[in-house]
Amino acid sequence: VQLQASGGGLVQAGGSLRLSCATSLSAFSLYIMAWFRQAPGKEREFVALITSNAATTYYADSVKGRFTISRDNTKNTMYLQMNSLKPEDTAVYYCAADRYGSSSARAVGNYAHWGQGTQVTVSS
Repeated sequence: VQLQASGGGLVQAGGSLRLSCATSLSAFSLYIMAWFRQAPGKEREFVALITSNAATTYYADSVKGRFTISRDNTKNTMYLQMNSLKPEDTAVYYCAADRYGSSSARAVGNYAHWGQGTQVTVSS
């Protein structure tokens, strides 16, 4: 099982980036998907999740109103549109998946499959 995150880069504060997570998951449409991030010296933290049918999304308070999570079940791919980026958004962003996750799954341990991460750097 592979999850490949991409789309990171260097952007100025106030700018935007769109991350993608391409997967080789069979039955992708049955998986709950999420984004996490990890800044230097900090623990990995929850950013957003989307349920298998995309009916429900949840966001960390720190990104609510600025980030949008979505998925395309025909392409086995998940996205994270990040707008109004701030320097504190700087981190390695990871995508995660779990076949049996619930909409309350916000912990690292809730997810069985992880991508390799993509670096997002926001300059002030």
